[in-house]
Amino acid sequence: MAKKSNAPVIVRFYRFKNRLRDKTAGLSAGGASISVEALEAASQALEKMSEDYPDWVSGLIAKLQEQHGRCVDTPENRKDFFEEINHIAHDMKGQGGTFGYPLITAFSDSLYDFTTTKSGITDNMIEVVKAHIDAMKAVIRGRVSGDGGEVGATLTRTLNEAIAKYDT
Repeated sequence: MAKKSNAPVIVRFYRFKNRLRDKTAGLSAGGASISVEALEAASQALEKMSEDYPDWVSGLIAKLQEQHGRCVDTPENRKDFFEEINHIAHDMKGQGGTFGYPLITAFSDSLYDFTTTKSGITDNMIEVVKAHIDAMKAVIRGRVSGDGGEVGATLTRTLNEAIAKYDT
């Protein structure tokens, strides 16, 4: 049994200056302000970008597919291809949620984590990459926005099953 220590516990609290608050203080305290028109224009621009997002991200998914194919065709260079897949997934993971496709963000984040600094890349690992790509393609093809409801849950479950099956 471990012996309890009677030594006092020292707790320190640190208060850091909120520099963001300082930078934005004038926006809400009567200084500079953002006009309703500017906010509306920004909202419309974001909505337009959201409409274009599926077409744009399809190009990145095609690049992932190309790198996956190279992993299959030239196994001796898989590490390089995995690095490229990792870079593409990194670019994708921050954007999906912004444009209404959080499943793309989740799947890209998972792919990014999976492809980070791997050595001894096996055929099973290539199948895990393919499962991620297939899940992303299904999201975009079906325009599965938000959490995707039942379809999103099924895609997530299917991807997780493929990871469990092949990530050995």
